[in-house]
Amino acid sequence: MTTSGTVRTRFAPSPTGFMHVGNLRTALYEYLIAKAAGGSFVLRIEDTDQGRLVEGAVDIIYKTLREVGMNHDEGPDIGGPYAPYVQSERLSMYRPFAEELVEKGHAYYCFCTKERLDSLKEQAGEGSFTGGYDRHCRHLTQTEIDEKLAAGLPYVIRQKMPLDGATTFEDAVYGSITVENSELEDQVLLKSDGYPTYNFANVVDDHAMGITHVVRGSEYLSSTPKYNLLYQAFGWEVPTYVHLPLINGMDGKKLSKRHGSTSFEGLIAEGYLPEAIINYIAMLGWCPVNDNREIFTLTELEQVFSIEGISKSPAVFDYDKLTWFNAEYIRAMSREDFIALIKPQLEQIFGQIPQELELLADILQPRVTKLVQLPDMIGFLAARQDYELDLFSNKKSKSSPELAADVLPQALDALKSLTSWDRDSIHDCLIGLAQKLEMKNGQVMWPVRIAASGQAVTPGGAIEVLVILGRDEAIARLEDGIARLNK
Repeated sequence: MTTSGTVRTRFAPSPTGFMHVGNLRTALYEYLIAKAAGGSFVLRIEDTDQGRLVEGAVDIIYKTLREVGMNHDEGPDIGGPYAPYVQSERLSMYRPFAEELVEKGHAYYCFCTKERLDSLKEQAGEGSFTGGYDRHCRHLTQTEIDEKLAAGLPYVIRQKMPLDGATTFEDAVYGSITVENSELEDQVLLKSDGYPTYNFANVVDDHAMGITHVVRGSEYLSSTPKYNLLYQAFGWEVPTYVHLPLINGMDGKKLSKRHGSTSFEGLIAEGYLPEAIINYIAMLGWCPVNDNREIFTLTELEQVFSIEGISKSPAVFDYDKLTWFNAEYIRAMSREDFIALIKPQLEQIFGQIPQELELLADILQPRVTKLVQLPDMIGFLAARQDYELDLFSNKKSKSSPELAADVLPQALDALKSLTSWDRDSIHDCLIGLAQKLEMKNGQVMWPVRIAASGQAVTPGGAIEVLVILGRDEAIARLEDGIARLNK
């Protein structure tokens, strides 16, 4: 056990697939509770449910924690004073504790077959039984138990719940919670294959590792008395419970795939930044005390986080709000960091790094909210677009296909005469043409931009588009636009 007063939290995921937003928030709050108190954040892999394990899922856990900057102080990959930190490697310790509970009268051997348990479920469906386990083996005599053990019959060990009264516990978020003991099923502690159940292994390992704060979703509030009764049966100190509000979608229902990406990997694939995801997830069910800010780095969260700021009400996962956070982080990046961020996508879009990389970055950074937007935003720069002539029409600039047919050839001739192909030269050329023709600037810029891009909306105006395309490609596109108009 740890020294009294030292805060120790643990993130104990099951390696069953991607990192869900809810799991990531739980990990984040556990991390912040520990760091805010100068304590330790422990990573423990709970792989007792062997049937649900997914190959590569442990690597996903490591990768996710690393990408968001939540470095654990102890864990399977770095060791620590309470190793091993993988439950399947701790199997030898669970059976003695389960048998200790049997000896103390807080647990019992259950020899019920799968067929009998399945029949109970069927009876529950028919309304002849209230559901759950009927405690059939709870009252076996010692002689009956010894005979069945001697015969080698498979068994599980079940927790013996009180049949009357109530169990009360204190939660740091929800306060005092009371659950009638009659609602508690005699849960399995040790399965017939020797593996502990999730609930039992949690209690044993949390005690063994000196965990002081247990953080989990509010859906576990009703089952917490089961944990407390185990702590009491062993005579162990009960940890501080911190139950977190649910995360719902915009429709008020529990967040699921129907709402959108619900995993960290999925959000990253959509172009969200790890730091933006963490910042937003931190605000799902928590707000800083006496501070109206929303933008926090992980380091800043470590300094201001407190359990008092956790809400009881369900949080709503708003993808638009997450996008706002993401945009704020993108805007705050240095040009160099933003270029490094978009380079891989630019290579995919263009097949190489564009020559006017800095100009392109300057255009995109104020406009991009998610990296996944880039192909749609700038794909026209890499490949010519097919477009209708009505794109040349614009009420604001009083442009039309007829006007474009008149302006574009003159713009093409003027641009071809340039000795330098840069922003200033192109700007002066086109503005000068507008003055010469006694037109508004937009009446020249609009048809040039449409011919060059083939799109109604582009990041940047006509001048930037021409510069990024380069002289040869820009002129070729204007010639194509003229040919379209002449048809």
